[in-house]
Amino acid sequence: MDIAITSGYVVPVDGDPIDGGTVLVSGGRITAVGRDGDVAVPQGAEVVDASGAWVLPGFVEAHGHIGIDEEGIGWAGDDTNEMTDPNGARMRALDAINPADQGFTDALSGGVTTSVVKPGSGNPIGGQTVAIKCWGRSVDDRLLKQPASVKSALGENPKRVYGDKDRLPSTRQGVAAVIRDAFTKAQDYGAKRDHAAAQGEPFDRDTTLEVLVRVLDGELPWCQHVHRADDMHTAMRLADEFGYRLVINHCTEGHLLADEIAARGIPVITGPLMIGRSKVEVRNKTLANPGILDRAGVKVALTTDHPVVPVEFLVHQATLCVKEGMDPGAAIRAITLNPAEIMGIADRVGALRPGMDADVVVWSGDPLDVMSRALRVFVGGREVYTYDEGRREGRALDPYYRENRG
Repeated sequence: MDIAITSGYVVPVDGDPIDGGTVLVSGGRITAVGRDGDVAVPQGAEVVDASGAWVLPGFVEAHGHIGIDEEGIGWAGDDTNEMTDPNGARMRALDAINPADQGFTDALSGGVTTSVVKPGSGNPIGGQTVAIKCWGRSVDDRLLKQPASVKSALGENPKRVYGDKDRLPSTRQGVAAVIRDAFTKAQDYGAKRDHAAAQGEPFDRDTTLEVLVRVLDGELPWCQHVHRADDMHTAMRLADEFGYRLVINHCTEGHLLADEIAARGIPVITGPLMIGRSKVEVRNKTLANPGILDRAGVKVALTTDHPVVPVEFLVHQATLCVKEGMDPGAAIRAITLNPAEIMGIADRVGALRPGMDADVVVWSGDPLDVMSRALRVFVGGREVYTYDEGRREGRALDPYYRENRG
């Protein structure tokens, strides 16, 4: 079905806002974005009157644990960390996501239509991340990119987990050594595999090392959990040594190294921001951090690290960053186009332009105003969440009902 969202304040993100604009949708994709009257609305199209409302692309959560760290059910719903092997590169977040997690409905209520789900930070090498939509019957129906990156962790978490087991690694030097050893083995493995292929000889595959070779080849970015400045230098040192594409995740003390991070062209996914100083390595956290990084020239995305901060509060984190000096346009890019570009999915999501997935959100007003609400949420051109202002309640479309599957 063709859908025309008309007469709204349209924010394409990668272009200037359009006051009195139309977003035209057909076949699950955006086919036109422009001023009312400049976009021809096909006869029979469903018209959504967005007068007085703001129209934006769905937000992109670049780092979270929605679906693998389910809320309210304890250990039964916690599949975040496989903490029995320090090198879990073969693990896939995809295999542990419950699409029925309440967090996905919460995401839609906050205008979040895409999430990059990552393993946790209990292991030096946690596993493969996956980019999915926040609505659909199965994870496979929602899939955008698998894998999107490989997750790794430095700092307190892995050394605590394995130190408590009296196993390597129990120190920061041990954590770095595990990562270095893994990549060294992957280099040797890749050379032997390529030689065997050239000679037409059989070769025993290793699913862990196969993934790390893809990182070394530049195919997959390395999402590095890191808070402290000294750990960031370790992350950079390892990336320089092995030549992989580094993405700094959390980056709590990034404001101390903003110029260096910018000079190296390293993108940053920072947050969660609405938390207390829960451990030593986040004692220097500040809401000013994203703005400082952005002004230094770093490509910045924001994360709630759901469920650390509920995913629907992603936009409120952006608002708080603006309060602490971040440019409003940069704050919106940090939850739309920037995370999409960092995670390699900007051909599908993160902006309103022809050819993009029709993940569109109609807001009651400026989404950076905490009083604004996501009124209508479209994923792939299908309206999947609606807020009833009269009843003051939202309703998500149930993907398990047969009539809603097509």
